[in-house]
Amino acid sequence: MQELINRAKELLADGTVARVLGWKRGDFVYNPEPHIFTDAGELERDFVYDGFCGANLSKYMIRATKMEGKTLVFLKPCDTFSFNQLIKEHQVNRDQAYIIGVGCKGKLDHRKFQEKDLGDIESISGIQLMDECDVAHVTTIYGEKVDVPYAEVMLERCHFCKTKEHQIFDEKMLGSRETVDKEGDRFDEVRRIQKMSPEERFAYFRSELSKCIRCNACRNVCPACNCLHCVFDNTNYDTAQKANADSFEENMFHIIRAYHVAGRCTDCGECSRVCPQSIPLHLFNRKFILDMDELYGEFQAGADTQTPGPLTAFMLEDPEASAGLERSRG
Repeated sequence: MQELINRAKELLADGTVARVLGWKRGDFVYNPEPHIFTDAGELERDFVYDGFCGANLSKYMIRATKMEGKTLVFLKPCDTFSFNQLIKEHQVNRDQAYIIGVGCKGKLDHRKFQEKDLGDIESISGIQLMDECDVAHVTTIYGEKVDVPYAEVMLERCHFCKTKEHQIFDEKMLGSRETVDKEGDRFDEVRRIQKMSPEERFAYFRSELSKCIRCNACRNVCPACNCLHCVFDNTNYDTAQKANADSFEENMFHIIRAYHVAGRCTDCGECSRVCPQSIPLHLFNRKFILDMDELYGEFQAGADTQTPGPLTAFMLEDPEASAGLERSRG
């Protein structure tokens, strides 16, 4: 981590960048937060990069690249897909960004530590990028020490990592390493749900979505949700309020949002990571990704900055709505 701090200080000092977008220590070991650093002292005091720095910083660059001077941003391999997609949609200015690609060994889910009923946590070691990251060493406020296998407390998305290679960068620092062997693929859960009867699927999603408190965390963190004005903020309608379980909002809000990002979602998993109710919101997006892969051929949003998405390009051989799920692109 000190290597990242030192490099950021160098780039600030020589004027290459005007600010640094990274992760700041939170109130607890498990809640670092995105933050813009503007001086060396602040970097030394508050910058952190460890297993809990799961936040995708790409979306914050929409505003940052409109500021005067370049912004240094640290991006994990999976984050770079989102940054590329934002370039494609003309939401970020590439010339105003200095990208340092940082390695990743999988990010941690604080909720999985809670599920293990470890008590109040004081510190966790073994989760720095330069550590083995095979075991997280937990110390509670009572001095108890517990070792937890790293793979057991990783975010769901990290078990199905798209790649350890950065798609865009100015320089790379600190390498990546797989911490777990992949079992199956990211669409396994979608396929399991698709095998349910319509009644079972409806009951499953109604049960999950009924937990929604309309905090809008999923929308606010999503790189693909970048409209300046959102219909759900219109105070003339009930969409701006928490509604009852049988109302428009809980039946339609997340489905409408999933349609809004279809073809543009990079499957970064931020929506599910930040949901305070632990709703598996990423499953909606993956359902659309799987359908589009089967209809139009495999496509990964954000893999580059030029290739048009399957829903933003027209080809004569595109399947008609009634044609079924027939692959038409190689």
